Amino acid sequence: MTSTHPPTVVLLHGWPGLPSDYDAVIDGLGDVRVIVPALEGFGPGFDGMPPVAAATAAAHATRLLAHLDRNGIRSGVVISGYDIGSRIAQAALRTDPGRFDGAVLTPAYPGIGDRAASPALASVFWYQHFHREPVAAALIDGDERAVRTYLTHIWRSWHGHGAEPPHLDEIVAEYARPGAFAASLQWYAANRGYAAGDAPITVPTTMLWPDRDPLFPVEWSDNLSQHFADVRLETVADCGHFVPVERPDAVIAAIGRHLQR
Repeated sequence: MTSTHPPTVVLLHGWPGLPSDYDAVIDGLGDVRVIVPALEGFGPGFDGMPPVAAATAAAHATRLLAHLDRNGIRSGVVISGYDIGSRIAQAALRTDPGRFDGAVLTPAYPGIGDRAASPALASVFWYQHFHREPVAAALIDGDERAVRTYLTHIWRSWHGHGAEPPHLDEIVAEYARPGAFAASLQWYAANRGYAAGDAPITVPTTMLWPDRDPLFPVEWSDNLSQHFADVRLETVADCGHFVPVERPDAVIAAIGRHLQR
């Protein structure tokens, strides 16, 4: 029997981001069922300090799969994620590949290995070390001005054109709540480095690699075939780290191709 339900698309946001990072993507997807969860401990998903064990990519993936189960969605899903959302999506794809028909991801992925730890990139990846120190939360958490200053700096530094997000006030309001910024930093305590020894992801995957991402140069895509059995690399021109915000058209097009397969 042919299902009467529209296809399901799951969209996973990054840090420092919100489900609304995908507003323009959702507008362009058409007749699909879209699920954009507020990731636990991030922005609107903050309702207390999560333990480190609950902040791993695998723990986030387990909660996502349980949410899909509760809604009777056990197959035919296309999943997309950027930044930490990409890593959570990869964990879900490894845990339950049969549930998914396709994936649209951005860096990072295990093939990056220890390259991000290179001394030459200390000026780029400093924030990860900072986030693991208690002083980060002590300086920023609960202080609206500090949150705005810090997150504006992050967005300008990682955006392909040094711009602020169109929903900056919304981001600041969510992350400036007492405890919210500190809770989001649990991710960095729980997820260290990029290497992994897992078998390749078998779900057909499109890797959208922005050409202006200061965190992940395109050259780091060299090991994709070792970690994805069926992968298509697409370089996204004129784009920084925040792909769904900067180039929603690229995300829409890639998801559309997977829906049509």
